[in-house]
Amino acid sequence: MKQWSIIENETQYKAAKERFEEIYEVDKTSPDFHEMMLLALLINQYEKKQFSFPSVDPIEMIKIRMEDFDYKPADLAKAYGDKGTISKVLNYKQPLSLNMIRLFSKMLRIPADALIKEYKLQ
Repeated sequence: MKQWSIIENETQYKAAKERFEEIYEVDKTSPDFHEMMLLALLINQYEKKQFSFPSVDPIEMIKIRMEDFDYKPADLAKAYGDKGTISKVLNYKQPLSLNMIRLFSKMLRIPADALIKEYKLQ
C-alpha cells in the first residue's frame, strides 16, 4: 500500500482519485478499506480547497449560475411552478425556501450549503 499524505497538486489529486476508484467498493474487512477511507478524506479536503465558491450571497450565486447556463427567471419559475415567488426571491423581497434551495442546488449545480447562507432582504 502506498503511503498517502495531504494532496498538494493536480498530479497527486489525479493519482489519489485513480486509486480511490480502483478500491471504491471494497468490503469493510478488506485490507484496502482504510486506504479507501483515507483517500476519500484527502480528496474531499483538496476539492474543498481548490473548488470553493467565492463569497457571494445566495441570490448572486443563483444569478451567476443562471447566466452560466443561459437560464432566465422564467426557466426557474417553470421548474419551481410560481413566477411571482421567483421574482420576489431574485429581487430580495422574499427569502429562499427549503424547496427552492433543493431545486436550485440540483438545477444550477450549486452546493446547498452555499444557498443557506444568510443575506439581507430589501
